[in-house]
Amino acid sequence: MTELGVSLNRLKLQNPILVASGTFGYAKEMSAFVDFNQLGGLIPKTVTPQPRPGNPPPRTVETASGMLNSIGLDNDGFDQFVREKLPWLTSLGTAIIVNIAAKTNDEFRQMAHVLQASQGVAAIELNISCPNVSGGIDFGTNPDLAAEVVAAVRSECDIPVIAKLTPNVTSVVPIAQAVSHAGADAVSLINTFQGMAVDWKKRRPVLGNVLGGLSGPAIKPLALRIVWQVSQAVKIPIIGIGGIQSIDDVMEFLLVGATAIQVGTANFYNPQLASQLVRELPAALQSLGAESVTDVVGTLKTGS
Repeated sequence: MTELGVSLNRLKLQNPILVASGTFGYAKEMSAFVDFNQLGGLIPKTVTPQPRPGNPPPRTVETASGMLNSIGLDNDGFDQFVREKLPWLTSLGTAIIVNIAAKTNDEFRQMAHVLQASQGVAAIELNISCPNVSGGIDFGTNPDLAAEVVAAVRSECDIPVIAKLTPNVTSVVPIAQAVSHAGADAVSLINTFQGMAVDWKKRRPVLGNVLGGLSGPAIKPLALRIVWQVSQAVKIPIIGIGGIQSIDDVMEFLLVGATAIQVGTANFYNPQLASQLVRELPAALQSLGAESVTDVVGTLKTGS
């Protein structure tokens, strides 16, 4: 039997296949398609302290090999999430990683305090990298600010903390190092790249918010590069994200240094993909002579 379990420091997962925040809703939308307890973990859409209506439409547009989205963290707010969504989510038989975003360290700390007392929350993922809202991305582009958020959350709770980082910087490495030193259990790499689409006939931007986040296969080479670079600079585990749509993609991320991965944009056109990847993973590992996921993490050969 191939061992699929992985450890992200204090977070233990039954396998490395997760679904990314913002691409799986609150999971009820996917219940007809997915056996949730097969997944390594599930990350619901980002929740903020207060309800948010999101950005003006249009909010999504297809691009070459990808998608631009400008949802703007549309959600019903933290209190309603904890009261109405979280009890059902934590009954699904898989690790629930709650993704939170806020404008201040105190707001992050307060949400962490509540989640600490909630039953069944496996970890917190800090969204300090959304490119579609004012304020949120600032934390993730500054090493000191990113570290302060992580430290604030760690001071308030004992459950594992993951920092989701933005690629919209000159180098992600200093930010990953900063959150690692501040106590993050792992980093999620990467959030979307900021981009835009234009309707030249109307002389107008396609998205209502003008700018959006680019995801999908178009960004996979960039995501692989960032995971590789960060894996050389930090010792904490990495969750790889960016254009994953096949078992080959999963294996590539594992080899460059990711301990787990998140399926994102592909969920929109194939909600069963994550489950399929779990089934395909043992054979892929065995083809390399590996007896576990950890046997292949970070084993890319770069020399002659």
